[in-house]
Amino acid sequence: MITSLLVANRGEIACRVLRTCRDLGIATVAVHSDPDAGARHVRLADAAVRLPGAAPADTYLRGDLLVRAALAAGADAVHPGYGFLSESAAFAREVRAAGLTWVGPPPEAIEAMASKTRAKKLMGVPPLDPAALTEADLPVLVKAAAGGGGRGMRVVRDLAELPAALEAARAEARSAFGDDEVFAEPYVEGGRHVEVQVLADAHGTVWALGTRDCSLQRRHQKVVEEAPAPGLPPGLADTLQDTAVRAAGSLGYTGAGTVEFLVAPDGTPHFLEMNTRLQVEHPVTEAVYGIDLVALQLRVAEGARLPEGPPAPSGHAVEARLYAEDPARGFAPQTGVVHALDVDGVRVDTGYEAGDAVTVHYDALLAKAVAHAPTREEAVRALAAALRRARVHGPATNRDLLVRTLRHEEFARPGRADTGFYDRALPELTGPPPGEEYAAVAAALADAAARPGPGAWRNLPSQPQSKAYGGHEVRYHRTRGGYTLPDHPGVRVVSAQPGLVLLELSGVVRPYRVASYGDGAVYVDTPEAAHRLTPRPRFPDAAARTAPGSLLAPMPGTVVRVAEGLVVGCRVEAGRPLLWLEAMKMEHRVTAPASGTLTALHAAPGRQVEHGALLAVVRPDGSPDPEAPGQPVQPAKRPDPGEPVLEEDA
Repeated sequence: MITSLLVANRGEIACRVLRTCRDLGIATVAVHSDPDAGARHVRLADAAVRLPGAAPADTYLRGDLLVRAALAAGADAVHPGYGFLSESAAFAREVRAAGLTWVGPPPEAIEAMASKTRAKKLMGVPPLDPAALTEADLPVLVKAAAGGGGRGMRVVRDLAELPAALEAARAEARSAFGDDEVFAEPYVEGGRHVEVQVLADAHGTVWALGTRDCSLQRRHQKVVEEAPAPGLPPGLADTLQDTAVRAAGSLGYTGAGTVEFLVAPDGTPHFLEMNTRLQVEHPVTEAVYGIDLVALQLRVAEGARLPEGPPAPSGHAVEARLYAEDPARGFAPQTGVVHALDVDGVRVDTGYEAGDAVTVHYDALLAKAVAHAPTREEAVRALAAALRRARVHGPATNRDLLVRTLRHEEFARPGRADTGFYDRALPELTGPPPGEEYAAVAAALADAAARPGPGAWRNLPSQPQSKAYGGHEVRYHRTRGGYTLPDHPGVRVVSAQPGLVLLELSGVVRPYRVASYGDGAVYVDTPEAAHRLTPRPRFPDAAARTAPGSLLAPMPGTVVRVAEGLVVGCRVEAGRPLLWLEAMKMEHRVTAPASGTLTALHAAPGRQVEHGALLAVVRPDGSPDPEAPGQPVQPAKRPDPGEPVLEEDA
């Protein structure tokens, strides 16, 4: 029996495993890097051991340190979670060699399937050799042989792009998994990502726990998942489950695993890989089958037998991943303090609470919200409503994107959405949420209500006062009777308090809940939308003005490399990669916004930069020399969603 378990992971999945251990009466040990010293998973555990450093390669990817931590804390078992070393046969062997129970499949099974290249050969689908690709093979997907989570993946449609794609994929795979092996496979246009959850014990029983559809992805990382996979051709679900059971049985597999397929538009399935670990999206399977997969993993690791067959499935479940990222800016990851994270009415798995900080060191997943209902339509509606009503304050998130996705006509049709959904629909799914103008009005009135009236309501100014948020300037009169809005004659201010403003629009009174935390943003929540507004200063900050063509860091991160031959004075072409930033385990490419001359370069490999830091300056062709006499200094040029300044290398 397992009495004390070390979770060799962090964030949401560590908290998820700790919750089940608490329910089962198993003592828990957390590990943490220096940035995670006060993280939620550390607070939830019975004990914690420090892993000195910040980078994954120095902390969560150090199997020797993890085993040493387990022994020091008196743990007798290790659960790897997902990511990091969860698919490392070497780590599994280290754990076992130390006399600890490994909560996962045998190292031999991991070794057979953890490398996607070996897995494909075992399944009779040999991968493509990147060195032997021809135009006839295109398009292809370059992938890391180890790990998952969309890291180390690149779509190549032109052979000229292949060398850069291979280099970037290797660098990202090395950083995330400690293994830079990559390979290529045919890229199926318009395919659906469908997978099968398996669970096996050491006595020969293998369960296939239905299908999941994980087609909605950005940067090859899943965003929305559901179970069972809707709209599959007749008999395909059974075929996929039979294949998954045979694969697990042939390996002598034990524990939880997932066999993944890409289903072409004509219904033909293509084997992708087998993940020998728990998946991020496992909660939708748990909801449909009424089980706890982590508890079953622990029972299997203790040697228990599974029943002959799994429970009967019931209903439909949908999961949405809430990320700290800005979808309108290429899904650029965001950092900062989480001030509020309240999602009610559905299951929420998270590694954050109010007061926790999202840093540049790890991925941007804030939480997973899961709804379960008798039908797909009811589950989707429940999840959309819960996210719409949620209070998520802090870094910018993809919450509005998720709500609009769940309401999108294409997603509403079972089995219609494929892996290219966001490529097609992103423009209509991003942009300001509806009613932003009235949210700005509410923010201005809440701010005014928090300040005492001048002279105890005597000698009020005859002209309206004003406050600006982004592109909205709000003018208002403050009187003994309340507030009036000269630019919005059809709006009546019913009540204005520091945290709550009631506005009557077209005869309907609507509440606007307003909050601020000193981080420079104002958060306004309504029953229909959420708004994150940035107050606009009345007078521009002269210190923020800089030369035209300045490229500012679109996010905090570390400069991992600078383009070869890039020196001050050289000419660059529009779209040329200038440097690469690493943030939140992803590599981001900063490119020249226009053709011109590089007049300054402040980036160097290994340098950590904050958001907005000056990286380089490109003076566009034909523009005046800013140092020439009489030339005015212009405001800094910040990355714009329509400019090729930041590209996601994933």
